[in-house]
Amino acid sequence: MRDKIKKAFEESIRVKEKFLDGKNIDRIIEVAKAIACAFNDGKKVILFGNGGSSTDASHIAAEFINRFKRERPSLPAIALNTDMAVITSIANDYDFSEIFAKQLKSLSEEGDIVMALSTSGNSPNILKAMDVAKRKKLTTVAFTGAKGEKFASRATYAFVVPSDSTPRIQETHITLGHVLCQLVDEILFEAPRKK
Repeated sequence: MRDKIKKAFEESIRVKEKFLDGKNIDRIIEVAKAIACAFNDGKKVILFGNGGSSTDASHIAAEFINRFKRERPSLPAIALNTDMAVITSIANDYDFSEIFAKQLKSLSEEGDIVMALSTSGNSPNILKAMDVAKRKKLTTVAFTGAKGEKFASRATYAFVVPSDSTPRIQETHITLGHVLCQLVDEILFEAPRKK
């Protein structure tokens, strides 16, 4: 059992280190600046995902709305996977593949940032919502795994975790979400230091 525990932590660390290779650090900075700019302009971040990714979307939205590490004003974010009445009515009256797309059509406006999380990148409801976001000319951020090329190709910014393991992908996604929250807070609320 000890070996399995150690192996899980080591795999998580390896995947995160591999994720930081390439252009992801620059892309993280770019996305943090885009989110901060949207908040500065009175816009919001709209997040969604299925299963564990829905929980991560809600978690990140809560970090923006409440606070991350510092006391600061609430930042407007919404997770589309949290209202069961809306989700079940859309799924029942139309189709489960419409649950995020229909909400995006009515709740998003120009300048908003859409952050979609999908480990597989193949969920029809995520892909349909990304198509709506594209038609509405919204900035989109995709969090996905190694097999999510179709999903990543629909996004303005894509973060592809180099793994096929759902737990390792999700662990990297929530770390990425936390880093983005921290950077946005620093951009918006940290006083510039005097030289």
